[in-house]
Amino acid sequence: MTRATLLVLADGRFPAGGHAHSGGAEAAVKAGRVRDAASLEEFCRGRLHTGGAVAASLAAAAALGVDAAALDAAADARTPSAALRVTARKLGRQLLRAARATWPSPELDALARRFPGGAHQPVVLGLTARAAGLGPEDAAYCSAYEGVSGPASAVVRLLSLDPFDATRTLARLAPDVDLVVSAAVEAASRATTEGTDALPAASAPLLEIGAEAHAGWPVRLFAS
Repeated sequence: MTRATLLVLADGRFPAGGHAHSGGAEAAVKAGRVRDAASLEEFCRGRLHTGGAVAASLAAAAALGVDAAALDAAADARTPSAALRVTARKLGRQLLRAARATWPSPELDALARRFPGGAHQPVVLGLTARAAGLGPEDAAYCSAYEGVSGPASAVVRLLSLDPFDATRTLARLAPDVDLVVSAAVEAASRATTEGTDALPAASAPLLEIGAEAHAGWPVRLFAS
């Protein structure tokens, strides 16, 4: 496959359902932790180096062929919030539908049978990258970039933030994305021989707490 395949998978218009989710940004905006471009950058950087690092490593490991069931269990263990686990599986189910239509693969078909309720989104992302002929670094970049671009896009809508400011924020985070991807691929490579304990288990308690609160809101703009 060509690098253009990576652009298709990473494109925000790929019908994987991510546009309906804020990645925790809606709860952070309501709590006053995200107020402007500067606080958005802080939020995204923190998210990237915690949950984002975990997700990128899971995606890279799946792209390398580490057992999907083991990775899904590892994702569960690294996601204390029930609301976030539900969200991850919903996003995984939607991504799998789009992936099977775009890059038909026996591995993706097997994943659908194995997890009829949906596997964690990073695991599906890694197997999707694998089905598309992409490698672990590609999967990790897709995951890491989604982890910051989703909240940035959501905050544009939530705060009427200038889109230019949001895009500048993403550009400023590029070196952090590179660092997270490099570490994720290294951890995923170790996981092929050492098992899923080699993957990072960084936590973001405020994201977990915010997700639980957000799930109970009667009115909200985003699903998560």
